[in-house]
Amino acid sequence: MLPASAANAPLRANLKHSVARWTFPKLSVAELCKTVKGIGFAAIDLVGPEDWPTLKAHGVDSSMCNGAELGLTKGFAGREFHDQLVGRYTRHIDLVADAGYRNLICFSGNRNGMDPQQGLANAETGLKRILGHAEKRGVVLVMELLNSRVDHPDYLCDHSAWGVELCQRLGSNNFGLLYDIYHMQIMEGDIIATIGRHHTFFKHYHTAGVPGRHEIGDQQELNYPAICRAIRDTGFDGYLAQEFIPTAPDPVGSLREAIRLCDV
Repeated sequence: MLPASAANAPLRANLKHSVARWTFPKLSVAELCKTVKGIGFAAIDLVGPEDWPTLKAHGVDSSMCNGAELGLTKGFAGREFHDQLVGRYTRHIDLVADAGYRNLICFSGNRNGMDPQQGLANAETGLKRILGHAEKRGVVLVMELLNSRVDHPDYLCDHSAWGVELCQRLGSNNFGLLYDIYHMQIMEGDIIATIGRHHTFFKHYHTAGVPGRHEIGDQQELNYPAICRAIRDTGFDGYLAQEFIPTAPDPVGSLREAIRLCDV
């Protein structure tokens, strides 16, 4: 636990902080808005259009928009989903842009027996159909790296190298990766070195403790202050969002402590 003096000090705000909406299911969106403002930051991740008016009313940013996806398993690596995805993302890109937001999440989907290189080619083809529209509207499509070992069996975009190659093929500042530190620790480790090598492709970051996906303090194996200093030192100007599942009796206290740990 942080000392009272540290807990009450203003945030340094060298990194922009956020929190995933789904990790606080017992709070309404309005209550979560008030909570984050009380802690000292002003953004919530993974929020769709139905909740954007509430965020705007509280002066809170939608740091990673969602709602266009077909789910985690049906993504751009599957050609059979392209027509549906193109229609949904084209409409959602307009919604995001019209609301004044920037980031929109997307997913590779599952392998389903597919060779990873074929999945890359498929994802490139599908994303190119919407990338021009995203560029025109100033929206960044952000594909999340997830682990396929524990939480999302068969997910294709499960290593940073695969995601980086997709970024290189697309060659657009309006496409990048959501580097989920929890997921990538499970799949490949080497977190700080990977951030150093590939940070130009990382548009957004998520946190959680390993193992378990819970609080990010010293009960788990990742050194989040060191990781966040590495992110800060790249000049990153996007969002770092807490995505752990609280287990403590005071989940808001867990969030407050996590923000302080990452506020380097």
